[in-house]
Amino acid sequence: MDNFFLGFDCSTQNLTAILVDDSKILCRKSINFDSELPKYNTKNGIIIIENEKIVHSWPLMWVDALDLILEAIKKESINFYNIKAISGSAQQHGTVYLNDNFENIIQNLDPNDAISKQLKNCFTRKTAPIWMDSSTTEQCKEINTALGGTTETIRITGSNTFERFSGPQIRKFYQEEPQSYDSTSIIHLISSFMTSILIGKNAPIDHCDGAGMNLMNIKTKKWDQKALDATAPKLISKLPRLANPYDIIGNISNYFVKKYNFSPTCQIIPWSGDNPNSLIGTGLINKGKVCISLGTSDTYFGYMKSLKLDYNGEGHVFAAPTGDYMSLICYKNGSLAREKIKDDFNMNWEQFSEVLTKTPPGNNGKIMLPFFFPEIVPFVLEPKVYRFGFNEEDGEDNIRAIIEAQFLSMKLHSQWIKEKPKEIYATGGASANKEVLQVIANIFNTPVKQFEITDSAALGAALRTVKSYYESIGIKCRWKDIVNNYLKLQKYVTIEPEKNYKKIYEDMLKIYKKYENYVVRNRDNPEFFRKKFIKKYF
Repeated sequence: MDNFFLGFDCSTQNLTAILVDDSKILCRKSINFDSELPKYNTKNGIIIIENEKIVHSWPLMWVDALDLILEAIKKESINFYNIKAISGSAQQHGTVYLNDNFENIIQNLDPNDAISKQLKNCFTRKTAPIWMDSSTTEQCKEINTALGGTTETIRITGSNTFERFSGPQIRKFYQEEPQSYDSTSIIHLISSFMTSILIGKNAPIDHCDGAGMNLMNIKTKKWDQKALDATAPKLISKLPRLANPYDIIGNISNYFVKKYNFSPTCQIIPWSGDNPNSLIGTGLINKGKVCISLGTSDTYFGYMKSLKLDYNGEGHVFAAPTGDYMSLICYKNGSLAREKIKDDFNMNWEQFSEVLTKTPPGNNGKIMLPFFFPEIVPFVLEPKVYRFGFNEEDGEDNIRAIIEAQFLSMKLHSQWIKEKPKEIYATGGASANKEVLQVIANIFNTPVKQFEITDSAALGAALRTVKSYYESIGIKCRWKDIVNNYLKLQKYVTIEPEKNYKKIYEDMLKIYKKYENYVVRNRDNPEFFRKKFIKKYF
């Protein structure tokens, strides 16, 4: 009998599934929330409430997408009975608030009715705040103060308090809707909520995703009582337990056995965050390699053997699926900012790429700080796009400006890791654009590998199940062997840095840093240095 393994990724805009066997990818399906579930009226998978700082989504939409995607896989004549194990990935930090009916209902789901219809009365909060929400500044300050300041907050939780993190979001809910908070029986992350649906009971939160909450102690990997007390009363009674990312937590719910003919022994491994899953999906299980994920958010992350913290408060340290750690920095102004520039100048992506090839590295000294949305790194709450050296007729230069800005910032703010990457793996939707990757290679002066499969989070989830399943039946598996087994079959292109641009980007990084300090930290205007840069190179 064939052994199949299923990995999901519930991202901001899509639910993706990848099915693998022992050596290859068998099937890939994706459900776009906007186009395939229009009744939820989302744009880019989100709903903006009141202003751009309050960004939520619909938990029931994700549940509907789960049924849709399984139906799509079923049409490929896949024998669900051969699926030995399932796990998944989800956008990090989002929280789902449920009453005490939830567990009883998911234990007894009717396969003849949609899950979403059966769950509609289970929520104490109809929508879920997600990672794009930046409305909890006051709560961040309160938690930070209660924990003893920024350094102590980072020492305990691995990150400073951030608006999108689950702890501040939970605190805001408790303060603004205390009665709804009191009637909340359990607060899930998106990852543990989706796991709960599959397993038919309240699922644990894995250590990797738990690290993105400002509630888990990054060293002990347990809920930190001081952090819980700083967030909301009786919070420990409303949180799932924590679990290892490789634990088998049970078998699939009877609903999926009856409706899709899964084996009742199909194992469930906790879903985790998208970034920890992408760590596995891109093969980052050793030092020296990093991944740049170009999605709705842009992230820069890598493997860490031992704990190293960013006391500047911009970077994060999460647990890794390997049991070790991972470093990460995250930008809100990712694909949506690139798309905004593209649309503003009435271009398609092919034209966008063409402009990148004909504008010079260094952009004739034109610099942009593209804060179309509130930003995480650097911390910017009020969105505004800053342009330096531009004239009205410089339309095309905006294209190169946004790409250079995004990756100069990424190089600048990843310096706390103190390890220059020897190789960069690119993943996410925009990694299909070789011209963008060439700019990355030049700015970092590092080779960039572009893989054929860009769904690294879903693939990573599937590969996690491979390891857990085989070790559960007594077959020892090394991460190195599992990852290499799949990645060696993937086609990839290596984009080498163009060495003649090394010095110009080293100098441009210094100018970019000065402009960021000028805008964000009210430092001196660096116009003199920008003109000096232009004189030197152009």
